[in-house]
Amino acid sequence: MRILIVEDEVRLAEALTQILKKHNYSVDAVHDGRSGYDYALSGIYDLLLLDVMMPEMDGFTVLRKLRNEGVSTPVILLTAKGETNDKVTGLDCGADDYIAKPFSTEELMARIRAALRRKGEVIPEDALKFGDIELNTSNLKLTALGKEIKLNLKESELLELLISRKQAVTSKEQIIEKLWGFDSEVEYNNVEVYVSFLRKKLTFLNSSVRINTIRGLGYVLEVSS
Repeated sequence: MRILIVEDEVRLAEALTQILKKHNYSVDAVHDGRSGYDYALSGIYDLLLLDVMMPEMDGFTVLRKLRNEGVSTPVILLTAKGETNDKVTGLDCGADDYIAKPFSTEELMARIRAALRRKGEVIPEDALKFGDIELNTSNLKLTALGKEIKLNLKESELLELLISRKQAVTSKEQIIEKLWGFDSEVEYNNVEVYVSFLRKKLTFLNSSVRINTIRGLGYVLEVSS
């Protein structure tokens, strides 16, 4: 899963980035409201951590504009303010939750899981199942037919994306945007490499799940008969 941090306190943004990466989230961070708005419009994020007091565009304005554009990505507002009026304003603008600084890592992670759960996403602690495979995105372990193998983070993110697409074809462009970010310079061969890695690991597990290539379109996860 990919999270966007919009926070003008650079040190806090860096600390949050490290915390989230330790919990196996992919993270991008920007430091002003205008950039946060532009990044969020890409539609590649599963959740936004959005500071209220920022240069160029405050968090309330960013959130209001995103909701007006039809962006339904879950948003947790971060602020040093704890007044009821600010909380009401944030929720009325479309925030899913509101957490006042300073906050503990445990509280933040719990709120992230709750926001994703309300949105209907699969939170990292849950196992994702498809055919005879089970992917644990918390410890990056893939199991099938009583066998287990460890994935690296990008392999896990790719397999999670393919499972979540529910057998729809996923293009290389979509994979790059979701795994590396919409402004990434990653090339198609990077995607091909990770698809190859996953195919080998599925074969090692003797799984009936296959990553099929749809020429000119992308990849689709299927169960072979």
